[in-house]
Amino acid sequence: MNQKVIGLSGDEAVAYAVKQCNVDVVAAYPITPQTIIVERIADYVNDGEVDLEYIPVESEHSAMSACIGAAAAGARAFTATAANGLALMHEVVYIASSLRLPIVMAIVNRALSGPICIHCDHSDTMAERDSSWIQLYVEDAQEAYDTVIQAFRIAEDPSVLLPVMVNLDGFIVSHTLQDVSVLPDEVVSEFVGKRQVASIDVAGKTVPMMLHPDNPLTFGPLDLFDYYFEHKRQQEEAIKAARDVIKRVNEEYYKISGRRYGDGMVDSYRMDDADIAVVGLGSTMGTVKEVVDEERSRGLKVGAIRIRSFRPFPVDQLLEELSRVKVVGVLDRSGAYGAPGAPVYNEIRSLLYDLDKRPAVLGYIYGIGGRDMPPELVKSVIRDLENALEKPPETKVEFIGVRE
Repeated sequence: MNQKVIGLSGDEAVAYAVKQCNVDVVAAYPITPQTIIVERIADYVNDGEVDLEYIPVESEHSAMSACIGAAAAGARAFTATAANGLALMHEVVYIASSLRLPIVMAIVNRALSGPICIHCDHSDTMAERDSSWIQLYVEDAQEAYDTVIQAFRIAEDPSVLLPVMVNLDGFIVSHTLQDVSVLPDEVVSEFVGKRQVASIDVAGKTVPMMLHPDNPLTFGPLDLFDYYFEHKRQQEEAIKAARDVIKRVNEEYYKISGRRYGDGMVDSYRMDDADIAVVGLGSTMGTVKEVVDEERSRGLKVGAIRIRSFRPFPVDQLLEELSRVKVVGVLDRSGAYGAPGAPVYNEIRSLLYDLDKRPAVLGYIYGIGGRDMPPELVKSVIRDLENALEKPPETKVEFIGVRE
């Protein structure tokens, strides 16, 4: 497929993808480092490059509320936010997934206050990890563009019907200029199509599952203990079904773009014969891959696994990869705060618990509030993991790159 290369930041790449995806409604409120996304979309609307309803609202809570109303009426809806904005949305984030509305939202990961910090860590989206939203973490601007396009297909799949967060690291990805290969508008338009609203049976009549005066429906009624448990159980089944959909969409996108990201759930690097695995999310894993190449050149059998889909969690893939190694180092860009470890570390430890022969798992909390993770710091992690091949350390979780 002929593609043109454009210099885009991560935020601009997200906006460009939205422009191509037949979106009907964008509800937006600005917050650094996300603002560029909705500014660019506003430019597209103003310049007549896209036909959508742009709703400038008074808060992030209202932005998600507007998207919920739009999606419930059958529209394809998008918004974007970060950090405190996502926290303000917290109530309606849960409502969107509970109503099974396939909204796509870009999150430009930023530290939650306080103190006030506008730079990257993953505390904002980790706070929403059990909200029944699909969570996809990208490595760079190219993947941000590609993943937004995929996200609409994933969210709207009839077996899923759940909203999707596309997460990109604030400033590191959002504001960094990169050559991004973009598909022709008509190719993306055909790939995502128009939103097809699911049908449901109501009193023996099949009707679209959307708000419409001809077929009155109630969204979000009082549920109580009569049916609430059953409805939450349905959400669990839907997010499990998303695993296969994410993998399938990743492969279908490869056919039109030439780009795939592992199997869609995880992106493994030099893991075939690895004794040591470094696992993490987001842009840092690009640095990890570079360091892995250096370590391989000196004979150390180390590989990397970037978790692309944190929700649903890639259980099968990680079990297969990590059951073969001796030591696992888990990188978390969010804190533990009273837990045995940070979120990704706890997931990995829990996953490996039932293995008869399981690797040692060490956790590393890094990059809080945008603190850099340079190659030398990654090398220090790998030295630590190499030493653990002989003797696992007593301390299982460490803070790295912090002044103690």
